[in-house]
Amino acid sequence: MSEPLDPRSDDRDRRHSGEVRKLTTLLEVSQALSNPANLISAFHRVLEILERYHRTGRSGISVPAEEDGRRLRLQASIGVRSQHSDGPLGPTLAQQVFDSGRPVVVPRVSREPALPERRVRTDADELTYMCVPIQQSRKCHGVLEVELAFAADRPYDRTMKFYGVVATMLAQAMRMQHLLAADRQRLVEENVRLRDELRERYDFTHILGNSGAMRQVCEQVVKVARTNTTVLIRGESGTGKELIAQAIHYNSLRTRKAFLKVSCAALPDTLIESELFGYERGAFTGAEQRKKGRFELADGGTLLLDEIGDVNLATQVKLLRVLQERQFERLGGTESLKVDVRLIAATNKDMETAVANNTLRQDLFYRLNVFTIFVPPLRERKSDILLLADHFVEKLSAEHGKQVKRISTPAIDALVAYHWPGNVRELQNVIERAVLVSDGQVIHMHHLPPTLQTAEGSGTAASQALGEAVAAFERDMIEDALKMARGNRARAARLLQATRRIVNYKIGQYGIDWKRYQDRGVSRT
Repeated sequence: MSEPLDPRSDDRDRRHSGEVRKLTTLLEVSQALSNPANLISAFHRVLEILERYHRTGRSGISVPAEEDGRRLRLQASIGVRSQHSDGPLGPTLAQQVFDSGRPVVVPRVSREPALPERRVRTDADELTYMCVPIQQSRKCHGVLEVELAFAADRPYDRTMKFYGVVATMLAQAMRMQHLLAADRQRLVEENVRLRDELRERYDFTHILGNSGAMRQVCEQVVKVARTNTTVLIRGESGTGKELIAQAIHYNSLRTRKAFLKVSCAALPDTLIESELFGYERGAFTGAEQRKKGRFELADGGTLLLDEIGDVNLATQVKLLRVLQERQFERLGGTESLKVDVRLIAATNKDMETAVANNTLRQDLFYRLNVFTIFVPPLRERKSDILLLADHFVEKLSAEHGKQVKRISTPAIDALVAYHWPGNVRELQNVIERAVLVSDGQVIHMHHLPPTLQTAEGSGTAASQALGEAVAAFERDMIEDALKMARGNRARAARLLQATRRIVNYKIGQYGIDWKRYQDRGVSRT
């Protein structure tokens, strides 16, 4: 004998099924909105999910129009005819919901005058209209509208709360899209700012040097920068070849594209080819995935090959092909890749000797030697030493939080007299050391490294007594004061907080030619 069915059990099953359906809906809505990059497409997927699980009829998501920020416009909809594509399903009620931030439910559409074209003939055709605000932090960002088949026993409060949760998820997605758009715009503006800063920093007019040799270098940079010609920069180590290459790129038509540098001398022969041309997955042990080379990454921009003379002969063959045909294959690959890269090569080697010794291919040398710029060593541009030294003092003092303002005359004489085998790089290192050890506003002779000092000027001679060291320092201070005073001994005495008689005595004692400062002395503060 069968037991009678309990109606309460059927009711519990229906409620349980409804709760599972709502949870499933919210999970899929969350997944649909997880990537808010294309928000309109995500909105469409949300409406499709509501239609699939809750049998919604017409539905729509509206946001304020960009023109006035208040009038609503449909962003996504299902079942809306073309004549309604420019407005919400229920324009009047939807606008009220948007303005007030409060949801609206119309159990019977046929009885609501604010909903046009909702006339029904039978109860079976009756619809229920719901509209909830899409809001966050008490600010309304739009509305969600749905039509449902009329059901007399529908729990409207719980249904409205459910669609309110969906609307909150929509608001979160809109907020995330707004943040992403703001970040994207910020990155674009930052990118433009940095590129402009780089262009200004590496403008050829900022290449320091007023010597004839450096003026000639700047003239060559101006002539070649806005072309696509291959450039070969030659010069000793530390002369600033990379700075010249950057000036060429950031004053060229490729300034908005990449500028990449490869130090060929720093890479072993086994890695140089894969670094330049990339490799395919499985090309060698450890190549677990494809990697792009520098030529591919610099497509449309400029590639600097520093110390080109250290490239092995096997790689030189591939370089020659790139220069001639603008194409190459990745290591372990068969596909020919075409690139548009401007090549700048730099070297401190004697390339003619390298060709004679068969360490550099002659045809590659001819392809590189299209437009050659020779960067002179620092010892051949003595007039630039003081200009560069002052620049490094200002820059490095700011970097290290020091108050160094200038260089004393004896120290300047030592800088100019030195032969600078390390060129500008060595000069920068010398000034950085002097800035760090200086405890005042002036770099004196004793702040320079021993390689630049003379025994007489620095007080480092082994046989020098304490009195001689003090005298050397005293002479340094008097010469510096005379320079600031432009040879005016009375003013120099005031700067030294001494009497003019004592200063004149010391000038005679140390044999200082004070008249030279009347002609060349410049007050540098």
